Amino acid sequence: MTERVARQPDAEGQVVRDGVRIVHRTYGAGRPTVVLLPAWSIVTSRVWKAQVPYLARHFRVVTFDGRGSGDSDAPRGEAAYTDDEYVADTRAVLAATGAAPCVLVTLSRGAPWALTVALEDPDAVLGVVTIAPAVGLRPGAADRVRASWDVPPGHAEGWGAFNRHHWQRGGYDDFLAFWFGEMFSEPHSTRQIEEGIEWGRAIGPDRLADTAFAPRLGRDPAWVARLSDLRCPVLVAHGDGDRIRPHAEGAELAELTGGRLVTLPGAGHGAPARRPVAVNRLVKDFVDEVAPRPCRPPPRRGVRRRGPRALYLSSPIGLGHARRDVAIAAELRRRQPGLRIDWLAQDPVTRALVAAGERVHPASAWLLNESAHVESEAGEHDLHAFQAIRRMDEVLVANFMTFADVVADGGYDLVIGDEAWEVDHFLHENPQLKRFAFAWLTDFVGWLPMPDGGPHEAALAADANAEMVEHRARLRHVRDRSIFVGDPEDIVDATLGPGLPRIREWTEDNFDFAGWVSGFDPAELADRDALRSRLGHPRDRPLCVVAVGGSGVGGPLLARVLDAVGPARRLVPGLRFVVVTGPRIDPGSLPPTPDVEVHGYLPQLHRHLAAADVAVVQGGLTTCMELTAAGTPFLYVPLRHHFEQHFHVRARLERYGAGRCLSYAQACDPDGLAAAIAAELRRDVTHRPVEPGGAARAAALLADLL
Repeated sequence: MTERVARQPDAEGQVVRDGVRIVHRTYGAGRPTVVLLPAWSIVTSRVWKAQVPYLARHFRVVTFDGRGSGDSDAPRGEAAYTDDEYVADTRAVLAATGAAPCVLVTLSRGAPWALTVALEDPDAVLGVVTIAPAVGLRPGAADRVRASWDVPPGHAEGWGAFNRHHWQRGGYDDFLAFWFGEMFSEPHSTRQIEEGIEWGRAIGPDRLADTAFAPRLGRDPAWVARLSDLRCPVLVAHGDGDRIRPHAEGAELAELTGGRLVTLPGAGHGAPARRPVAVNRLVKDFVDEVAPRPCRPPPRRGVRRRGPRALYLSSPIGLGHARRDVAIAAELRRRQPGLRIDWLAQDPVTRALVAAGERVHPASAWLLNESAHVESEAGEHDLHAFQAIRRMDEVLVANFMTFADVVADGGYDLVIGDEAWEVDHFLHENPQLKRFAFAWLTDFVGWLPMPDGGPHEAALAADANAEMVEHRARLRHVRDRSIFVGDPEDIVDATLGPGLPRIREWTEDNFDFAGWVSGFDPAELADRDALRSRLGHPRDRPLCVVAVGGSGVGGPLLARVLDAVGPARRLVPGLRFVVVTGPRIDPGSLPPTPDVEVHGYLPQLHRHLAAADVAVVQGGLTTCMELTAAGTPFLYVPLRHHFEQHFHVRARLERYGAGRCLSYAQACDPDGLAAAIAAELRRDVTHRPVEPGGAARAAALLADLL
């Protein structure tokens, strides 16, 4: 099974014991080394994906796939999966990676392996963190069905599905769905459950059966008695909502080892995936305690009164939000003289910020790139935006941890997040981290399923919306201001899901409205002839500008437009084409087309769009609204399966009476596309004007928070 990995390893290797190959990976270069041990073989080492990027910024991190899982070998027979074998594998990986002295971090069944290594080689282990330990000190749910494990089941519901015969008779998927529902027992855990099922399918029922009840150290009284001999510190973190292993087991283990118990309120058995921020902070703090790093005293400075400071996060997927955010920042400075604004942003947004003279926080270099993830999810003019964001979970966790590090010193009075989804989500999940005023901006509300996703996707979208509604109802203090970039009439007329409010009504109850923020004054661009002269476009030839936004998913549409250049010129003699690939598509990747001007990144693209007689664009809201504000006729071709472009953007444009929507299938017909360009070029623009002043209205709402 091939998975997208947000943080690639810096080194990869393997050790072989008794013919069994164990694959290990190393990330980062700091000290000490943190070793993230395998759990039960039903999951791979990717169960730590939310921890690796953050911990690797501070320490050297080693992971390895336990025997039977991931890329490691899967030997046959129960004897290959005893705790003793996993202990030996762990010691072999420590030796191969030069990890000692290290901190061992475990989940579930990895606890006895780490504790045994610490007992047998105390000089190699600085400390042990064990999360939801499955040691066998107290009976867990699976233990209660052990007697019926190898007996053909009379029924196979619930824990009755934990049965060898049921797995081998076609019930394995049913068991996986049940197991991961128990492991991730918290509400709104759909992403973790579906990913766990994928991992469980990879090992398969036969090998997982070999691992189910192999001999366990925790059932040996002599081994349990040795736990009091541990020399290293132990941290036990256990959720009080764990349905797999009882919280009392974690409490008893902490007592036996002389360790510290941290109870995770409401957490289930899969806290590293479902409570990643809390787990990351616990592990980081523990490592800092057991292996303190020398720190230099801060330089002495004279006492100086500082002005207000804000941290601004602009959505990194494409360039759509950068211009409006820079405009809002400028208005905010006018209202609050002396305000310092730092930006936490990534490519390509940083290019626009630097060009505008803004201050980009150096920690921006730590962010994992969201545009790259989106591009990896895209097909031919096809991006399932809802699913792509769900599958971006490890990127979002890593980027929130960077944000949390940046604001930890309390130096910011205000944080502004323009569709910084990770900050909004994880602040609601971890409200104790909020020590600043927080404002949230967005131009759409509500995840909407695509029709061909069927009932399953509809249920997933409704679940995501329900979580948002619950966050806001329970933790209204997390957001000090919610700003909708638009008007109430711009909101799509739909429901958030069964039993949930309608989107417009809920948004009106929870948001202030700034109107559209264009980032420029359309009146300054109204003289098209003068504008074309300044930009170097001939005034005597009609001009078509083609642009596909700031991400790298627009290449197929550019190719389709180039196919239509010849037919379009036959319909409109002398028609010039200016094609803008954006910052993440190489202009040289396009097929050469005579008399077509190709650009990469144009910082002032909105001026070229305003100078055009007609435009062809992808369907991003910002570009479409820039064209609407400038009064330029345009065609827009929404990405297939992009719910925002198909529903939210289209509803807003229909309200303005702007643009003509084409499907990608229509755009693939060169003659049809050419005819549409010619018809749009001749169309009189009669749409509703875009009201100016949105940046000032947004800034006024933000200034109250400083």
